[in-house]
Amino acid sequence: MLELTPKICIEGKEVDYIKGGYKCDGNLTSATLTFTLPLTFAGLKKVWNKEVTFFLNDYDSVPMFRGWIKRVKETYSDVEIYAEDALGYMLKAGELGEARVVFDDYDNLDGLTVGAAITELLLKTKLNNKLKTGMIGDTDPTLRTGNKPFRGPLVALNIVKELLARAINTDGDLPRPNIGRIVDDGIYSQFVIELESDLESTIPKYVFTEKYNIQDIKITKKRIPTIIIVKGDNNTSGTFTHDGALSALDRTYFEVENKLEDSPAGCKDFAAKLFEANLKVQYEYSLKIVDGAYLVENDVVKIITDDPEFSGNYRIIGKAISFSPNSFSLALVINRKPPTLAEYISSSDN
Repeated sequence: MLELTPKICIEGKEVDYIKGGYKCDGNLTSATLTFTLPLTFAGLKKVWNKEVTFFLNDYDSVPMFRGWIKRVKETYSDVEIYAEDALGYMLKAGELGEARVVFDDYDNLDGLTVGAAITELLLKTKLNNKLKTGMIGDTDPTLRTGNKPFRGPLVALNIVKELLARAINTDGDLPRPNIGRIVDDGIYSQFVIELESDLESTIPKYVFTEKYNIQDIKITKKRIPTIIIVKGDNNTSGTFTHDGALSALDRTYFEVENKLEDSPAGCKDFAAKLFEANLKVQYEYSLKIVDGAYLVENDVVKIITDDPEFSGNYRIIGKAISFSPNSFSLALVINRKPPTLAEYISSSDN
């Protein structure tokens, strides 16, 4: 395992921490950093909303986390500090409520690409001082917002999620969505748009085995859409409903656009493919491991077992790190297929 020397800075000044924890669940949720300082730490009453950076190693030039202090809790022996990244500000605007914006027929996002619309949204909600868009890029395929305008008071993060959900790539055997995540350029947090990694063609960044660097594994089953509506070209649409999944998993809707389809039958067939794509990734695995701390959301890793049925590529969803000056632990959340991998690893230990 790589030797690590985590570092925390408040407003650019390194602080001596007792312990800490970093967590990023991915899927457009805010990353958090919680750390404990000695009670003697000066200036506690002035740290709220101060910028915090977390470096995995003290020689790193780019932080793993950049955020702002939201809570300070003092006990008889220490002080616990809680910080959220820029997505936390998009969700809560730095306060208790959600960041909202009002659009009408004169002030809106009509006709913009997804990347341009998100850039304009951050300007209108005055969140662009926390989250920059100089590296944002755009969706694949490129879509514009004019065909379904946003109107009225709306939650900013919900607009981002809906914009990204509309753009589905159909170049491969299974449809792939676009995702949004935060990267750091060394000075600012940057919002970027990426096409979800293709597990078949992407070269893995790391290899894990149950014999050497996987310590434990847990499984979470996600809700998947059971009614999928696809809107095609020339006002065509099609709906796919999986009756068995609807009975077992309840009614969950998912709506996307695919201008390559121009018939109800084509839209329905594409909706069925989307259901299969969601079904394949309905299980998420949480791996406690000893390597791979620099992996990020959408990276691809390879799992190798003695049975090739359970080996293959998996996509990084999230990450959690616990650390102190003399200890370090890491967990990754990945997804690809049903829980047979976990069952295999469990049985191979017996």
